[in-house]
Amino acid sequence: MSQAALLELNRISKRYPAVLANDQISLQVESGEIHAILGENGAGKSTLMKIIYGAVQPDQGEIRFNGQLVNIRNPQQARALGISMVFQHFSLFDTLTVAQNVWLGLDKSLSLAEVSRRIREKAAAYGLDLEPERPVHTLSVGEMQRVEIIRALLCEPRLLILDEPTSVLTPQAVEKLFAVLRQLVAEGCSILYISHKLHEIRALCTHCTVLRAGKVTGECDPREQTNASLSQMMIGSEPPSLVHRERKRGEQVLEVNQLSLPRLDPFGTHLSLVELQVHQGEIVGIAGVSGNGQRELLYALSGEDVRAATHSIRLAGQAVGDQGPAQRRALGLHFVPDERLGRGAVPALSLAHNLLLTRSEAISDSGWIDMSTLAAQAQAIIAKYQVKAGGPQAVAQSLSGGNLQKFIVGREIDAAPKLLIVSQPTWGVDVGAAAQIRSALVALRDAGCAVLVVSEELDELFELCDRIHVMAQGRMSPSLSREQATVAKIGSWMSGLWTETEEAVN
Repeated sequence: MSQAALLELNRISKRYPAVLANDQISLQVESGEIHAILGENGAGKSTLMKIIYGAVQPDQGEIRFNGQLVNIRNPQQARALGISMVFQHFSLFDTLTVAQNVWLGLDKSLSLAEVSRRIREKAAAYGLDLEPERPVHTLSVGEMQRVEIIRALLCEPRLLILDEPTSVLTPQAVEKLFAVLRQLVAEGCSILYISHKLHEIRALCTHCTVLRAGKVTGECDPREQTNASLSQMMIGSEPPSLVHRERKRGEQVLEVNQLSLPRLDPFGTHLSLVELQVHQGEIVGIAGVSGNGQRELLYALSGEDVRAATHSIRLAGQAVGDQGPAQRRALGLHFVPDERLGRGAVPALSLAHNLLLTRSEAISDSGWIDMSTLAAQAQAIIAKYQVKAGGPQAVAQSLSGGNLQKFIVGREIDAAPKLLIVSQPTWGVDVGAAAQIRSALVALRDAGCAVLVVSEELDELFELCDRIHVMAQGRMSPSLSREQATVAKIGSWMSGLWTETEEAVN
């Protein structure tokens, strides 16, 4: 391998009980290079990055950094070498503030006040707005992503590893991040970049290594490829096009009427006179910049927040504003949260046991759990949604992010809901799995279900939805049909620039 390489991996392997995650992987990253690692969910990308960062130890192989053979035993040693990582699944303590979380990974000779000052400087320079004093549990998923990125940048890394860094960032924030990354590279930093957004890899990266089933299957210059050719290299085919047939919508399933709620914490968003309707046989989307009331609305709709006026939320004609999740689930409401681990699934429980969070088919009238029925139910979801897992007894945290997402979405769709609410349905999911999830949502809509999708991916909303709303500052815009919606109009509405008299499709 070239002596100029900043990082060299030679025949790295890592086996888990149910899977060979990395199989004799060799690659090199040059100084001042943005190097993409491309592969479908479960291809071994995140495991390989954790090995480089010292969070996971390889079973065999060697790592050279700046020409020297190194044994990276933990992330602290990695940071001392100049390696920083932004994880796909956040490593933040909910009860601590932003500044306290960042402080944990920095030189303890710095005071907390100095760390807070540096966070503000970096956030302002990079356009990643953050308030250092905010507790992490009050942040949206997009804001948590910003904390991880700022924490990594404050380490002044020589090698920066980014695992799905833009999955919950707005297009404007993505452009600002790309400008930052290009500046870092100009200063000599190298970047390992994992993303399922092929257009990002083609726009940003100068080299690409493709993984499939834990092995290196090819390398290329992504700037010379198309989305189709990269998809072919990654999954062996192009994902099927989404078929979205016109369908006459049916009866109203969800009605939100003049919903107003004060925020629960000082950093949240007040909901103000929110109006929303979702009918049978339609997908309604909600766009908006993270932190504009989406989390508060989802809590109110799912039943996690029962402070709403009883008649402000109606499900199938029944007032449910003060009812909890179990009562709403009995009426046919199922919910896929954006936080897969912790809210969508219990990390240490098996996939079979995670079914019990929202499903009760395997529970007898006397309260006993029929484990064979539960395992069969989990296996059916694994097979139908092509989830790569070691069977129904595999623990949730052992799955890649995309495969866990497929299982959670499958769990809720398989319940035959009357209303399905999905937040960030394809966050961190490869192109093949994203197409599969979107097709499943459209099929559910075609079967007569009412579907509400909250997403920061405008392309996803345009592809999926019959109607689109925008949330800004706790207010809900009128709805636009898919034909009326444009990127320019949605973008202006994200700043709250709409009038209540604008024509809406109800």
